[in-house]
Amino acid sequence: MNRLNRLVRQYHRKIALVLALPLLLTVLTGMAYTILVEWFQQGAIAPTILSLHNGEIFRLGGIYPILNGLGLLGLLATGLPMTSLFSKRRTQKEASDR
Repeated sequence: MNRLNRLVRQYHRKIALVLALPLLLTVLTGMAYTILVEWFQQGAIAPTILSLHNGEIFRLGGIYPILNGLGLLGLLATGLPMTSLFSKRRTQKEASDR
């Protein structure tokens, strides 16, 4: 593995560690809101769940969704190069020459 790939993997790992809890909170509260309000008609708890979902409860309402989005873009930008989507496919002759 070359140096650039190693560096991309390190960045990806660090970004994932930082974003694990905020993204988990966003996903779980989004699912909880839908389940409680749409399925069980529990609208009284909806403002609390939405304040958790948007980060308002931590006084980050305006920036929390932006940080989540930027973090996901960072994970996408560092994760795509780790796939084989962008690598050149070797012909059988090139592979046997190595």
